Amino acid sequence: MFRDEVEAFMRQFQLDLVRDLETCDGGTTFQTDEWQHAEHGGGITRIIEHGAVLEKGGVNFSAVGGQLSPQFLKMLEMPDPNFFATGVSVVMHPHNPMVPITHMNVRYFEAGDGKAWFGGGIDLTPIYLDLKQAQEFHKAMKAVCDKHHPSYYPEFKKWADDYFFNVHRNETRGVGGIFFDRLMANDDFTLQQRFEFVKDVAYAFAPFYTAIINQNRNLPYNEEQKKWQLIRRGRYVEFNLVYDRGTKFGLMTGGRIESILMSLPELASWVYNHQPVPGSPEEQTLNYLKKDIDWINVL
Repeated sequence: MFRDEVEAFMRQFQLDLVRDLETCDGGTTFQTDEWQHAEHGGGITRIIEHGAVLEKGGVNFSAVGGQLSPQFLKMLEMPDPNFFATGVSVVMHPHNPMVPITHMNVRYFEAGDGKAWFGGGIDLTPIYLDLKQAQEFHKAMKAVCDKHHPSYYPEFKKWADDYFFNVHRNETRGVGGIFFDRLMANDDFTLQQRFEFVKDVAYAFAPFYTAIINQNRNLPYNEEQKKWQLIRRGRYVEFNLVYDRGTKFGLMTGGRIESILMSLPELASWVYNHQPVPGSPEEQTLNYLKKDIDWINVL
């Protein structure tokens, strides 16, 4: 079955990514926690805490099935409550505020009426913006998209700008990236072609992020910069709890709460009406947290 092929890929990708991240971090190993879904299937949560570079991070695999609630059925516009879903979700929170937070996920969803689609994406959340690194990140995303179709990068880049947006703060979560959902078979693409694209997105993640880690891991920082990191982590938490679809899906389908909320940092901060110093690196970063920036040509 096609779903078995996709699930096998997700399982292997999790193992490969954990290996790459452990190597980059410098020897700290991920904890492994297997769990069972209330209805069908389960997952493997792999967590790193207090590593050399990564303060907290997770690489989660799941393959679950069951029936969706009427509320979720309406949201997904699905006539049949039965579903199967598998995927890998990743969030990394580094110690050093000069190393960006990052998130990625790749997922497959199969509805009870036979409709099936892929979703996913990668985005980058710098605490202190490095324009060159943001540009290189978007070039990497464009390259993986262009391999499959010229429309992918502009479409999925805009989708990321719109999706990774804290409406109540009127700011993007970071410098965006790519985001896509409901990539079905249609007149232009087979489901297998969509799958090949998702595979390439998955394996594009480790090369760019470990490169950024290695470039920034030894950069000095002070207590004030650490405080700024905690404030920006607070904004990250706000997005994940208020807007993130994956969080909502997990909570509404009986997912395991520890795995769902592994995306949250160990430490975060909320400071009343905090305003960065005019002209400071903090303000300069905030000034770029906007939609529709042409990151490919930002320099």
